[in-house]
Amino acid sequence: MGYMEIDKSKLNEILAQHKLSKEDYEHIVKILGREPNLVELGIFSAMWSEHCSYKSSKCYLKGFPTKAPWVIQGPGENAGVIDIGDGMAAVFKMESHNHPSFIEPYQGAATGVGGILRDVFTMGARPVANLNAIRFADIRGNSEKAKLHRHLLSGVVAGIAGYGNCVGVPTIGGESAFEESYKGNILVNAFALGICPQDEIFYAKAEGVGNPVIYVGSKTGRDGLGGAVMSSDSFKEGDEDQRPTVQVGDPFTEKLLMEACLELFKTDYIVGIQDMGAAGLTSSSFEMAGKSGSGLRLELDKVPMREEGMNPYELMLSESQERMLICAKKGYEDKIIEIFKKYGLDAEIIGEVTDTGRVELYWYGEKVADIPVAPITEEAPELCRPVKEPEYLKEIKNVKIPKINPQIAFEKLIKEPEVVDKAWIYEQYDSMVQTNTVDTKRVDGSVIRVKENGKFLGMSADCNARFCYINPRKGAAAAVMEAGRNIAVKKITPKAITDCLNFGNPENPEIMWQFKEACEGIKEACKALNTPVVSGNVSLYNENEGEGIYPTPEIAMVGVSDSYRSSELKKEGNTIYLLGKTRAEFGGSLYLKVFGNKVAGEHPEVDFDSELKLWDILGSDLIESAKDISSGGAAIALYKWACISDKGVDVKINVENEEDIFAESLSRAFVEVKPENEEEFEKLCKEKGIYFEKVGRVGGDKIKINDVKIDLQKAKDIYFNTFSQILKNEIDFADTIFEG
Repeated sequence: MGYMEIDKSKLNEILAQHKLSKEDYEHIVKILGREPNLVELGIFSAMWSEHCSYKSSKCYLKGFPTKAPWVIQGPGENAGVIDIGDGMAAVFKMESHNHPSFIEPYQGAATGVGGILRDVFTMGARPVANLNAIRFADIRGNSEKAKLHRHLLSGVVAGIAGYGNCVGVPTIGGESAFEESYKGNILVNAFALGICPQDEIFYAKAEGVGNPVIYVGSKTGRDGLGGAVMSSDSFKEGDEDQRPTVQVGDPFTEKLLMEACLELFKTDYIVGIQDMGAAGLTSSSFEMAGKSGSGLRLELDKVPMREEGMNPYELMLSESQERMLICAKKGYEDKIIEIFKKYGLDAEIIGEVTDTGRVELYWYGEKVADIPVAPITEEAPELCRPVKEPEYLKEIKNVKIPKINPQIAFEKLIKEPEVVDKAWIYEQYDSMVQTNTVDTKRVDGSVIRVKENGKFLGMSADCNARFCYINPRKGAAAAVMEAGRNIAVKKITPKAITDCLNFGNPENPEIMWQFKEACEGIKEACKALNTPVVSGNVSLYNENEGEGIYPTPEIAMVGVSDSYRSSELKKEGNTIYLLGKTRAEFGGSLYLKVFGNKVAGEHPEVDFDSELKLWDILGSDLIESAKDISSGGAAIALYKWACISDKGVDVKINVENEEDIFAESLSRAFVEVKPENEEEFEKLCKEKGIYFEKVGRVGGDKIKINDVKIDLQKAKDIYFNTFSQILKNEIDFADTIFEG
């Protein structure tokens, strides 16, 4: 096999380009029983990349709780699946597109949305909802960094909107954060959820000797070449010029591909189907064969090509978008091809299933690669990398909480980018397409109606990265708790999570310690809260010039219920209760970041039992509306609640110190109750063993919280208009930085 032989004099350089070590190369030689050629080396490089093999993270991911009576499919497939009643299933997953989005924000974000949609409809489900979690540095002011991040934010939002809107899948929620740790490496995490009957779920497998393998979708070009390998390394100076490794998406083709696949799924023509995601044809073919213990023979010259002079190496490693690989039942090839041709898509038989346990690649009749399937997936390096508790943790423990006049503090905090309404972002997204979206107030979780069975699905994406920086284990657990609480306030029962674990360079023992601890926190929380992990993604090497991001284990929670509760306050004169204890807990808080100019301190207390009790009581019909308490504490929660409801509030909270209205104790929520239901509600709280305080009333034209007050109309103006003013750069930056 002389095709594309490796020049041995340049072996070290070639291995470095493929992010493979000398030990990896020796392992490849042992697996093959000979020296690999360049095509084979490229395939091993992609399959053993961090992005595809999880080699640095695998040993810490073991032990995630993945089972429950409602879990139909856990990790290991394109997406996770849960039972949502009446024979229907929800299919969902979250993935990162961080590196491509920093290099080329529009296409990076757009193709992230495209990829996650394919993960969902590959399983047979029609996508019905998108969420996203995006993170940047501070976008305020006229510094070069602020200008860059306004540009990145604009591009990312336009990419998410452009793709999702064209495909016709509503973006119904998400979160955005602004921390200096993301200045050289932004985060773009995309979530999608689809619905299908439980007996119509499709899996990625290729079995049945002689069954044809069909390539469908767009033609293959050179875009995205080496994308999986690129996403498995850190940014360095000049990496902005890596545009060839960023894929280019076409949402109109994706829409056609989705409709063609969903039509195909109504037939009995196929054995399995797999999205060509990271590492393109390589990962899809090896994963399909690997799941069935079979082999594949592929004729690469039959792959539809978009560019002249393409070779087997490029065809196997291209990450061109909107492509799928199908294992068809023999005899149905023409019927399948007919469906895709009807939608104007390419569809070509490029090979067949064999019983060799190997993937054999041919190029105009010549064998150009011959690789055993099991070893490439089962013998990928597993690096239990060394871990070391970070030195910085010793320096940030003891911190003095600044004493700021609460009125001054409140007026400053309500203008923070992470607090104010993000209409500038979400109004670019079509949230109402498909007409299933039922809660449009954009606070806490998002809710859609499932027309097929009348149920309601709640979903929320959350992570407080400041918490994770000061204590990765508790911070990750708190992210699971908050994601659950954000849908529990909507009267939705949390059921399962998908995660996107964004961390720095795994070769740094302090980063791996953060990762290990965060995984333990997720395990503890998901086990205690009975919300198993059904899918997920790991994104490492999120750093630039040696500076890593805050550990950011993004959690997306999905829940189901027979009814839901909208976010806004319902009626003047109703009573407001605070559920859960407020302590002087400021570690990782917004208050400390803004007025202490640091991310430091002890993490708030984590109590899963209190969280479960809170979720339980939030399901009560005695509650008219509810609001989660998180970033900025009770005062900021009330401010948001009043603004979105266009109703004043008058509240007196029992606190030890006046600044504790900004403390960020966990497992708390405000609830609105009718006066005539107070007695029954308080009795229920006592029965459930949950701490409660009657703190005030709905009504008036002001927001009053202890000694803080603001006119409701002024508050709404700040809440709804500040973010767009920042993006237009109309706000004086001096006004946004506290000097005191």
